[in-house]
Amino acid sequence: MRSAAVKALALAAMLLPAPVLAQAYQCSAPRALAPLRPIKPDGPTRKAPVAGYTLAASWSPDYCKTSGDTRSMQCAKTNGRFGFILHGLWPEAARGPSPQWCGNAGPPSPPTLRQHLCMSPSPDLLAHEWAKHGSCMAPTPEAYFTTGATLWRAIRWPDADRLSRKQDLTAGDLRDEFVATNAGWPREAVAVDLSRSGWLREVRLCYDKNYRPTRCAAGRNGARDGAAMKVWRGL
Repeated sequence: MRSAAVKALALAAMLLPAPVLAQAYQCSAPRALAPLRPIKPDGPTRKAPVAGYTLAASWSPDYCKTSGDTRSMQCAKTNGRFGFILHGLWPEAARGPSPQWCGNAGPPSPPTLRQHLCMSPSPDLLAHEWAKHGSCMAPTPEAYFTTGATLWRAIRWPDADRLSRKQDLTAGDLRDEFVATNAGWPREAVAVDLSRSGWLREVRLCYDKNYRPTRCAAGRNGARDGAAMKVWRGL
């Protein structure tokens, strides 16, 4: 059942142009999509009332460096170069583990995948996020991706490439940059995920059940402000 907030987000998305872009440079979707890989659940089915959401934005240069992936759209650089990309929109429970793998979710259609490939430049990632997370919060892939795209369009992403050149860079510097360019966002709603060696991996934004920025729950608040941070450029 879709809430009034989801309906409002869907209406807003309909008024915006497509496709949806990541922090991308000259992105274009490939003419043909490879067949989707089979999706295997990585955990049990968990159904619970949705109390909030996390929007996870991966720093693409770090992913492409650490994964060794040189052939996918995200990393091959033949269909664009990417900064922050939408990893996924995840429903959260009020207490305990997050909902996941909630139903027999059929795969998104090729047109739906193509529409969102410049936001999340991997058909397999899009299909996985719908099956694992979207099936717990939306009736169809189209409704799920519309909600994520609407939230994504509302964000102005910091220039992490420029920020990476700052001396003695910290996670707090990235939070400062984010809230300075996104009015209404409290610092406590912005989680910065670093690797064990201090490289920027993701920024995770926390929302309440009405899609308003809210303090990230304990355990989901990321690196502390003073944590040393490095940003792999590679653009």
